[in-house]
Amino acid sequence: MLNIAVISPSPSSLELIGQLLRDAGQQPQMLHLAEGGMSKLRGVVNQAQPDLVILDCMCRDPGELAELEAVTMLRPQLMAIMLCANHTPEFLLRAMRAGVREVLASPVDAESLLAAIGRADQKLGSALPGRRSGEILAFIPCKGGSGSTFIAANAAHQLASEGRKVILIDLNLQFGDAVLFVHDHSPKTTLADVARNIHRLDASFLAASLVQVNPQFGVLAAPEDPGQAMEVRPEHVDALLNLAVAQYDFVMIDIGRSLDAVTIKALDRARRVFPVMQMTLPFLRDAHRLLTVFRSLGYAKEKIHMIVNRYERGSEITLDDVERVLGCDRPFLIPNSYAAVAASVNHGQPMLDVARNNPVTKALQEFVQGLLPADPQGSWFSRLKRREQKA
Repeated sequence: MLNIAVISPSPSSLELIGQLLRDAGQQPQMLHLAEGGMSKLRGVVNQAQPDLVILDCMCRDPGELAELEAVTMLRPQLMAIMLCANHTPEFLLRAMRAGVREVLASPVDAESLLAAIGRADQKLGSALPGRRSGEILAFIPCKGGSGSTFIAANAAHQLASEGRKVILIDLNLQFGDAVLFVHDHSPKTTLADVARNIHRLDASFLAASLVQVNPQFGVLAAPEDPGQAMEVRPEHVDALLNLAVAQYDFVMIDIGRSLDAVTIKALDRARRVFPVMQMTLPFLRDAHRLLTVFRSLGYAKEKIHMIVNRYERGSEITLDDVERVLGCDRPFLIPNSYAAVAASVNHGQPMLDVARNNPVTKALQEFVQGLLPADPQGSWFSRLKRREQKA
């Protein structure tokens, strides 16, 4: 699906075009609406990284085409459709030179616009066979000390070892330390710095802001000072995720205990959410509370996938208890191996690097294999069920 940006000085036209595209099946996370003129173009392109930009009513001053031409020279694969009443041969020629693919009448009718988008999609589909639309995965603890950061960081590292391009965003804004689980250096740039310079956000700026664990895997660290958490707002997270899904195969988000507008924005955008718990009564109680919140937010049951960390057979609370109380499917299990996990965390080295044959590492490998899209053996849920049937 195309990533589409629409820019118009008219709020009513903007909403009309947006609704038309939503009715046509455009996913909200792939649609970016910006009110304004051509001066908005560069910022929108840098933040949203669209494949196609629709420019409404920007043909009164032919000189504005110079800005469009400058942007399309930097991004030759960006497609542009212009909606305007000026269809003189001179204007059409200048528009074409500036990179405009089609000029349609304004106000535009649905059939013409969708047909033009279809033609752009067809052209981009052949021009960009490797075009990314990364998957957003969120990990959230049901209670402090669950191990959700450990799982998110090590799963991200293992996905990278499978050849996927991965970013881990530490959204535990007040006490985040995800980078320490996979790297032993302090970050020079954090999420607060990115939010403060959100107008500069593009692929290069994002890459430069990461702690690069290896060529395939980078971490955007949480702010060093909890006071800087206030600088990160939901619209910053939205812009960051828009860019990240265009640049990375997997966008992993480590979410802290607090649920606020920023974290809910990330949870809304996630395709799958993984609450992490352990097999004790306080965890079970808080997991129930968390799932109640998720239901109130309207999250589908299929979006939520429980993980039980530090699992040991013979626990007083059983997996049947977890399923019955939480009303969920059988959770994914990460076994308990405290000494090996503690050594990994203390040295800032991923489990795959320091304890390849440990049961925790193998469980994480199984988890990661289930996340990969072309898994001929089925999802980790189906493999889990088969394993349980054999047990």
